[in-house]
Amino acid sequence: MSPPRAPSPFLKWAGGKRQLLPHILAAMPARIETYFEPFIGGGAVFFALATEGRFRRAVLGDENEDLIRCYQAIQRDVDAVVRVLKKHRYDEAYYYALRDLDPGELPAEERAARLIYLNRCGYNGLYRVNSKGRFNVPFGRHRDPLICDEDNLRAVSEALRRVELVHQDFERTMRPATKEDFVYLDPPYVPLSSTASFTAYAKTPFGAAEQERLALLLAQLGRRRVPALLSNSDCASTRRLYRELPVRTVAVRRAINSVGAGRGEVKELLVKSFTYDGDPSRRAKKSPWRISTISRSSTKRASTPS
Repeated sequence: MSPPRAPSPFLKWAGGKRQLLPHILAAMPARIETYFEPFIGGGAVFFALATEGRFRRAVLGDENEDLIRCYQAIQRDVDAVVRVLKKHRYDEAYYYALRDLDPGELPAEERAARLIYLNRCGYNGLYRVNSKGRFNVPFGRHRDPLICDEDNLRAVSEALRRVELVHQDFERTMRPATKEDFVYLDPPYVPLSSTASFTAYAKTPFGAAEQERLALLLAQLGRRRVPALLSNSDCASTRRLYRELPVRTVAVRRAINSVGAGRGEVKELLVKSFTYDGDPSRRAKKSPWRISTISRSSTKRASTPS
């Protein structure tokens, strides 16, 4: 009898963490009481931790209501979601008719299946909404998209058994974390330029004020000795925000971009709440983590990403 399939992201989500996974997992404890992830997105880190059995329970959140409702539907009744997904077909007129439906008026399983279908069949795997929160990605040109990956959806549902899913602000989600827990923060990234600005994952944009608030909360976790890790773009703005915390830079390749020339290798920043030990079995001989020594005045002058 073959082993059960390991769960993996069922949505293609901008800023996915598959390439960063080895670095992220190495910065996490081997055993976690409760795992908190306030910006769940595609869930690559959560699914990797669930496969390794590193946490006892988890709290996953996001301000994107459609996303959280999708996770909840798979958690509660994956059979119903699969049944609806199998009825969908790859057709342009059908795509736009489904896109035009109001997800808030659909039953839970139909709402979840709609999001998965649009994600699989839309242009370049983007998730983007307008100011009214309506999904507005055009039809994609795919050869034969896998609309219903039934085996993975069932593995995902199994991984979500010990999980609390919440639709709320990130601060509220991470507030209960203690020293025995772990918090991973993967917010919408600070854009590296004005043309690279893409934070339309929910009705409310994640701007500079939210980035500042998140940085303050990460520092507060450090003072409480709650282990936490944050990922973001590596630029002058993030270097300023996290200048007093342990950071390291990792190069990754990004494939989701509306402009082809914008795809390629970029540097991303990983930030710890304080200098805690990660998984001892993965610890490097020489630590790549450093406390930034950039002065406050120079970082303030260089706070706008170039």
